[in-house]
Amino acid sequence: MIILFALLAALSNAVNEATQHVASTAAPSRSSGWQLVVYLFRNPLWLLGWAALIAAFVFQALALSQGQISVVQPLLATELVFMLLLRRVWIHQSIRPITWAAATLTCVGLAVFLAAGQPGGGQSTPTSSHWFAAGLACCAAAAVLAVLARWGSPSLRAALYGASSAVMWALVATFIKATTDTLTQFGVAGMFAHWPVYALAAGSVAALFLMQAALHVGPLRASQPFIVIIDPIVSIALSVWLFAEHFTADGAALAIAATGFAVMCAGVVLLTQTAPATMQADG
Repeated sequence: MIILFALLAALSNAVNEATQHVASTAAPSRSSGWQLVVYLFRNPLWLLGWAALIAAFVFQALALSQGQISVVQPLLATELVFMLLLRRVWIHQSIRPITWAAATLTCVGLAVFLAAGQPGGGQSTPTSSHWFAAGLACCAAAAVLAVLARWGSPSLRAALYGASSAVMWALVATFIKATTDTLTQFGVAGMFAHWPVYALAAGSVAALFLMQAALHVGPLRASQPFIVIIDPIVSIALSVWLFAEHFTADGAALAIAATGFAVMCAGVVLLTQTAPATMQADG
């Protein structure tokens, strides 16, 4: 069920990203700030993306409530494969064989990583000092990347905003897990008496803002690899640091897992660079 919920979250993320990218790039070129916000809230396709995003959050929370971050977050990379299916079935785009091969490479690399790495363990009570250090490090890294994203070409800006949002989404995943643990332990009313739910709300707003900026300033193929790759990398680091999750102690198996992860990353890059450049139907 953990894998199923994670895959459903990835599918919902793909729907959200596809619909909101189409909506945000269709905005008038001079729209910015509140003008862009007003335009998007009047766009039904953008609102559909929000519904998909809510579904993704629910499925991700269900997966993280019982599973390890180091399992759930890498599985979210399959959103690219679902996005490819949406391009073919919904938008009616032609997909090149090399792109399908890249999607297969992504799935195979991910499967090898999870099977060989055997992520497990974990505990639900990180220390306050660990929470503070993790939050400070992630927020500082995201802020630096967002500031750097104010200059450069559209592709560079989209990549930097994408990387910034990925760091925040990884931090948000830890807040989701902490919030579900609080909900399980104290109930709905007790959840609002503890800090994780408020950190989750603030982190989600920041991550959403940065992702919208990435989708608006440049092409999807520039931001998407960074969003999909950096998120699991930072998430795995945070899962080990905060929740004491661990991987197999077998050096050979760990090397195979690392190779599988590298293959997955290569598949992600190849997939995003060979997929159609726009979200428009053929012909």
